[in-house]
Amino acid sequence: SLSGGQKQRLSIARAFIRNRECLILDDALSAVDAKTEREIISHLQEERGGCMNIISAHRLSAIRHADEIIVMNEGRISERGTHEELLAQRGWYYEQYLIQEIEEEIE
Repeated sequence: SLSGGQKQRLSIARAFIRNRECLILDDALSAVDAKTEREIISHLQEERGGCMNIISAHRLSAIRHADEIIVMNEGRISERGTHEELLAQRGWYYEQYLIQEIEEEIE
């Protein structure tokens, strides 16, 4: 029997093999550890750099290198920009980023 993280990695591998123009990952990295997440994101950037990739994530580390990040709140866009732009706005994204950085340091 596969673990949650193994199932997610298998699903992502299948999506890579299909090599579609647009890849949608809906919280697909939630069950993998931080190191594996970094490896998957790095591979995604290398292999699909010129393609459209839409990533829905709760862990901001999964999206920090995106060309554009859209923060949704109750079905509406509340913030939009690059990682650096959103940090400079000091809104929800900034606050969550700080919280998640502290949590990673503790682990």
